[in-house]
Amino acid sequence: MVGKKIALIGGAGFIGHNLAMALKREGYEPFIVDGLAVNNLLSFIDSKVKQQKLYRAILNKRIDLMYENEIEINVQDARNYDALCLVLHKANPDVIVQLAAVSHANFSNKDPHATFDHSLRTLENALDFSKSENSSVQHFIYFSSSMVYGHFEGKDVTEETECRPIGIYGTLKYSGELIVKAYNQVFELPYTIIRPSALYGKRCVSRRVGQIFIENAVQGHDITINGDGSDRLDFTYLDDLVQGIIKVIENENARNQIFNMTYGESRTIGELAKILKDHFSGIEIHYKSKDKLTPDRGTLRVDKAKDLIGYDPRNPIEEGYPKYIQWYKKIWQKLAL
Repeated sequence: MVGKKIALIGGAGFIGHNLAMALKREGYEPFIVDGLAVNNLLSFIDSKVKQQKLYRAILNKRIDLMYENEIEINVQDARNYDALCLVLHKANPDVIVQLAAVSHANFSNKDPHATFDHSLRTLENALDFSKSENSSVQHFIYFSSSMVYGHFEGKDVTEETECRPIGIYGTLKYSGELIVKAYNQVFELPYTIIRPSALYGKRCVSRRVGQIFIENAVQGHDITINGDGSDRLDFTYLDDLVQGIIKVIENENARNQIFNMTYGESRTIGELAKILKDHFSGIEIHYKSKDKLTPDRGTLRVDKAKDLIGYDPRNPIEEGYPKYIQWYKKIWQKLAL
């Protein structure tokens, strides 16, 4: 229903600010709750961070876009239960999209405490508000991850594949799924769980593989692949994910469901690197051993999302990744880095 109020907790991040703008265009009333501390402005104050000027420019652009599109931003740490409840009670949202989390598996394994603090505590706070008598929340959307599957035993997985996560990040995301489903069992809170994979697109500072490749290439540096280049990921252009989330909000069939939300066809890291080389002459590829906590992955089947809610991803890496490369080149040149 157009006009619904949508609370995006952790919504100033890569996914959230893009989703907020898309929701606004569709006639919804998105508003953001974000402490700006994880992969955001406050985390790039340290002068030791490489490419600080670039990241701060990207993050400031996110904020500018929110103001330009008249999207309300509440700078509030969602780990503070009372403060979060005050903000949400005032806004009275119909839907909560839970995005607040540490977004990188490597960081999670290095700092488990911060990962649990930013992810599970914020999730519990949002869920507890949602089930309260003062809440009008009708739908809770939780962002999980393809990492919940752990090592793929075959070339692809469906939502029915058994989850066997490895490492802190995947285990935490799966724990979040179980907590969300428990709130549905006990309090009848309608939910949807989203499992994305290998996201890329404009204004990302999470240092995923696609971003790292481009950042090295624009500086004239070679790129390094963990492994031999044959590892597969289901690379997903952010615009496809955003349109999928809007369909989740619009469609009653999405209630109490788990959806893989990716492009739906895995590609090798080597294939991604080849596209990069087509846009940067003289770049060489080097290889190093893969981290033992990096699971072997592949395709996340999206048949369920296509059938139930009309999910329609349209950007294979041959189309999406060049868009990202051109955007990155433009901002790099603009900042004269």
